[in-house]
Amino acid sequence: MKLFLALALGISVGTFAHAENIKVATSFSIIEDMVKNVGGDKVEVINLVGTDADMHQYEMRPEDIKRFASHGDIKAFFVNGLELDSWANNLAMAADFSGKLVAVSDGIKARKLQEEIIGEESKKEEHEHEHDDDHQHAKEHATHDHKYHDHEHEGHEHGHEGHEHGHEGHHHHGNIDPHAWQSLENAVVYVDNIEKTLSEVDKANATFYAENAKAYKAKLTTLNEELKKAFAALPANHRYLVTSHEALGYFADAYGLTVLTPLGVASESEPSAKDIANVIKEIRAKNIPAVFLENVKNPKLLEQISRETGAKIGGTLYTDALAKSGEGSTYFGMMQSNAQKILEGLK
Repeated sequence: MKLFLALALGISVGTFAHAENIKVATSFSIIEDMVKNVGGDKVEVINLVGTDADMHQYEMRPEDIKRFASHGDIKAFFVNGLELDSWANNLAMAADFSGKLVAVSDGIKARKLQEEIIGEESKKEEHEHEHDDDHQHAKEHATHDHKYHDHEHEGHEHGHEGHEHGHEGHHHHGNIDPHAWQSLENAVVYVDNIEKTLSEVDKANATFYAENAKAYKAKLTTLNEELKKAFAALPANHRYLVTSHEALGYFADAYGLTVLTPLGVASESEPSAKDIANVIKEIRAKNIPAVFLENVKNPKLLEQISRETGAKIGGTLYTDALAKSGEGSTYFGMMQSNAQKILEGLK
């Protein structure tokens, strides 16, 4: 009867279909933006980890489960994978999620954490004469860290700014770098996985998603080619990228840089006075012209290092989250802005 009435009034059936956008969820802001670029106005995105939120400082809370479950028929839940947001499994189960759980990093070549940690050589020398028991303990701990932790924690969209949980070591990635989105080539793989999933759960709009994905990937690929040429012009002694923690390894690999950082991939712990002294020593020895802040990190550490080395602050980079507004509020803008600041700081 409703269909007949619609036809009688000259209203297309497609009007009703368009009114009901499919619902999907994303684990954090960078994936949210990618999904919106592919899904356009046919997809409603429920995002969990908001802008400027530190992925390494988050604990899943009951209100996150309630918020996720309250949105009803979510067709797909897009997560990063690579053990960054493995908490999503618990969230999906707790919320009785029956849709597709998709790791958008599937298919990328994951890199190992091989960045040079500033002062690491000094630390190795200090521990050369430690007991065998200590070495065995370290080996066992490393083995433990390679396991997949379903109970890892992350952030939610509300109440992130300035919020510190203080849980050291609750975020383990083993020896895999999870920040794969920092490579524009990897981003193309992310987009392919998003487009494929949206087309599967909403077949009626598969052509729409494919066209959006094609245009978006072309834009990302063009930017990547431009950046390759720009970074190739940097002199060899200006290719050190100093940031708070190991978030830009994929970016550095793509453009021939070396990451130097006082912290590892998990950023909950604070470096000691000796760690900071080693950082200062290495920057002076390498005559590094600039250090870079991060939008999800406290700037005090790198500001101190800048003062004591004379290396300028090259700007604030967007690493684990998008910004609320401005140039870093989209993934494309984030990558473009980061590259411009790094190129300017290191030239």
